[in-house]
Amino acid sequence: MATIFSPSPILSSSSSTTTTTTSTSTTPPKLSFTKTQLAIPTSKPPLANLTVTLTATAAAAALLTLTPPSFADTSYQLYYGTAASAANYGGYGGNSSKEDSAEYVYEVPDGWKEKQISKVEKGTNGTDSEFYNPKKKAEKEYLTFLAGFQQLAPKDVVLNNLALSDVNLQDLIANADSVSSEEKKDENGQVYYVYEIDGAGAHSLISVTCARNKLYAHFVNAPNPEWNRDKDTLTHLHKSFKTVGSF
Repeated sequence: MATIFSPSPILSSSSSTTTTTTSTSTTPPKLSFTKTQLAIPTSKPPLANLTVTLTATAAAAALLTLTPPSFADTSYQLYYGTAASAANYGGYGGNSSKEDSAEYVYEVPDGWKEKQISKVEKGTNGTDSEFYNPKKKAEKEYLTFLAGFQQLAPKDVVLNNLALSDVNLQDLIANADSVSSEEKKDENGQVYYVYEIDGAGAHSLISVTCARNKLYAHFVNAPNPEWNRDKDTLTHLHKSFKTVGSF
């Protein structure tokens, strides 16, 4: 509670003598007041410090309202794919591990879930493996393969052939804002076709190569909001795909 200070008046006679007078004047003597100087400490911070404090507080509040990245400090697991045919689905023979039987590898973020591939999927479009983000299932990576390919056809032909067995890819290409393609070689000279499809509602990165008389196509797909948020991580997944023996 604030304390109210009232200066005490100090009385002083207007006359300089103490002689008694017989003046009949009724005018009261003038009073003079001595003001007491009070040093009241400032309770408020300087304006500059207050501005900095308010700015920092506002910034912190804004950060708390942002949606945190889903892949902050992402760690990965290496997946070993066997490219088993539909006839051999569900077993690899003896005690051999997937690592020993692997024909390709790619990295998967910790926390993503593996989808069980049915014989129908494997037999119709050659899907061999698939992982997805449980928070947004449309954000995923998967691999398809086709047997009987010794080398890659021209880039446009390969992409069109992949779309023939993938309705979602057909729609993505048909409504794409842009489709880019590039040919790359790894350190062993193996050729990879790299595609990027920027669609109206989704984004896709595709890497295609031939090895072991098979064509392998690795896909990384995400709706545009997830692509904009997780672009670095999704690009990392895309670049992690390699066939065994080429890394």
